[in-house]
Amino acid sequence: MKQFIAFVKKEFFHIFRDKRTMMILLGMPVVQIILFGFAISTEVKNVRLAVLDPSNDVVTRKVIDRLDASEYFTVTNVLHSPKEVEKEFQENNIDMALVFDTQFADGLYNGDARIQLIADATDPNMATTQANYATSIISSLQQELLPPGNGAGSIVPDMKLLYNPQMKSAYNFVPGVMGLILMLICAMMTSISIVREKETGTMEILLVSPVKPLFIILAKAVPYFVLSFVNLATILLLSVYVLEVPVAGSLFWLIIVSLLFIFVSLALGLLISSVTKTQVAAMLASGLMLMMPTMLLSGMIFPIESMPLVLQVISDVLPARWYIQVVRKVMIEGVDISLVMKEVGILALMAVVLITVSMKKFKHRLE
Repeated sequence: MKQFIAFVKKEFFHIFRDKRTMMILLGMPVVQIILFGFAISTEVKNVRLAVLDPSNDVVTRKVIDRLDASEYFTVTNVLHSPKEVEKEFQENNIDMALVFDTQFADGLYNGDARIQLIADATDPNMATTQANYATSIISSLQQELLPPGNGAGSIVPDMKLLYNPQMKSAYNFVPGVMGLILMLICAMMTSISIVREKETGTMEILLVSPVKPLFIILAKAVPYFVLSFVNLATILLLSVYVLEVPVAGSLFWLIIVSLLFIFVSLALGLLISSVTKTQVAAMLASGLMLMMPTMLLSGMIFPIESMPLVLQVISDVLPARWYIQVVRKVMIEGVDISLVMKEVGILALMAVVLITVSMKKFKHRLE
């Protein structure tokens, strides 16, 4: 029994000495419960709502105030013409638009009141949920405004779905899958490939060869760059011809931005390889730092606006978030590249920062 206890103590000492193992054992459950508890949510929160109100009467103002006072909607824009609606969607200023009929107050009492809800259906489930929340709030207010015994029917808003009127789920998950696949292929596989050379001791042999270290690293990264481009072409072909998700915008700019994102992912993989010593550590770091946050915090599945502020800040530093936004706008919505220059600029800045830090740390470790 004493020998058994001695072996147990030895195993505890081994675990306690390994800080990375302790971080995984004790830190992973905390991270997972926070991410899954707060990020995975189908609730509607902070929906940016624009209003087009040609009637501009007391009743419409009450409807707008009731929506704005709820925790689900925030009225951010007051529009003056129907042409402004799609422009606001393309510039990513709003998530939904509310359009009132003329003489809305008069129509409320005789059953002729009309409201149109315009939603971005690139995420069909979220668009439906947002519309249901708005309809519920409007119906509740209508019951308060109508006098007892009034026979006017309930207002049923007319729904208009932009970019995905057929409500196909593929329009939502294709951009996210593109970001996830390219991120994992480039970052995870590159980091493991380089760490494998270090772990087996062959990296030092490569570094003493006449080839400069920079070219050795580039030689390790180029195959994954090519494979990622093949994956990109495969995804686009399957999306268009199998899933029937057309490229509504510029295919040229979609490919250029995808290549930029691939470069960012390669730089991230190089950074992971510079701070890990084993393939297992590189795999765990890639999985914890890339796969789970990319799936949960990039907007791939769950809306970022519904997350707590802390998780929204973390989402801001994920390259996949900005890439997925570009793909949705260029591929699904068909917007001009000038309307996504913010996202492209952020990806370019990340590329410069990551490659600079990665190369410096990599050279420092191997010198």
